[in-house]
Amino acid sequence: MALLPLGSRFVAARLPEALAYAAVLAAEPEEVAERLEQRLQGPVIFDGRTMGGTYYALMEPRDRPAWKHQDVAPLLGRGTYLGLPKLTRREPPGMYWVVPPRFTGDLCTPEHVAALIAHGRERLARELEQ
Repeated sequence: MALLPLGSRFVAARLPEALAYAAVLAAEPEEVAERLEQRLQGPVIFDGRTMGGTYYALMEPRDRPAWKHQDVAPLLGRGTYLGLPKLTRREPPGMYWVVPPRFTGDLCTPEHVAALIAHGRERLARELEQ
């Protein structure tokens, strides 16, 4: 595993497992991975050792307006370090790539990640209303 600083080459959105599951309408690991790959079109790491399971979507650094999902899916940037597993690590235990990078510089777009989070928030809110 490599510990890399966030902010200049990429940032990461930290998505709780429940939010990711709600967003992709799945909970089986293979199905979640497939749907995250389709929706985000970029690399995603999973860490089952923290906070009940956490997904990290690696994104282009943001020069745009403030991140609107800081309360549920914090944007990690400058001043934060993130452990990245070896590119060959594709299953637990520990951190692993749910969606590995396809090429050097491969990142999710902030728009795709924000749309996924918004969809997950809507689904979770509807579940709470029922």
